[in-house]
Amino acid sequence: MRAIAGLVSALVLLAPLRALAQRTMPAEFVDAATVVEGLAVDMRYFGTDNFVGARIDGYEAPRCLLVRRAAAALAAVQRDLARLGFGLKVFDCYRPGRAVAHFVRWARDATDVARKADYYPDIDKRDLFRLGYIAERSGHSRGATVDLTLVRRQAGQGTGDVAGEVDMGTPFDFFSPKSWPADKHVSEEAQRNRALLAAAMTRGGFRPYDKEWWHFTLANEPFPHTYFDFPVR
Repeated sequence: MRAIAGLVSALVLLAPLRALAQRTMPAEFVDAATVVEGLAVDMRYFGTDNFVGARIDGYEAPRCLLVRRAAAALAAVQRDLARLGFGLKVFDCYRPGRAVAHFVRWARDATDVARKADYYPDIDKRDLFRLGYIAERSGHSRGATVDLTLVRRQAGQGTGDVAGEVDMGTPFDFFSPKSWPADKHVSEEAQRNRALLAAAMTRGGFRPYDKEWWHFTLANEPFPHTYFDFPVR
């Protein structure tokens, strides 16, 4: 009986590891742009405009992949914001485990500070782990976390036409307390925009993160303990 119990425990522990070994997108995932009408997509880790300064491992296409439940919830948020003249732009969605490993390798290389002025000007790179900006696992790998911002819709244009991003006080992925949603050092306009985004996402069933104004996780995510590693294609 003890041997059987041990085998069951081992299988439970291995379940997330089996998911990590997948090479293709599971059926539970979907391209959010096919579900969220008018979603603007700017996948930063597919290109070089990010804190590493290079395309990140696992991003083979600029697609926002999410579990179906998260994509449906995001579609509801988009409809909610459209009534106010706003829309959503996503910077990152599902993140492969190999991408997280890429971040970890980069963070451990203290000599690579090419993008310091743009993304962490006031932080010593060696402190990124201690301060929680880089971690060895990411909720994004579970498929129900998104990084996004607000955009204004063009008056009289179609649902896919948007103007520029609104003022959020800091850029996406800016490693600083100024990026905390409750920070008061940013302008009043930025504070209002952060509150507007957070309120809409919360109504849609997402939880905010108190250290990044752009980061939200579906409250009832279907894979809370599974970290996937199939590539974004």
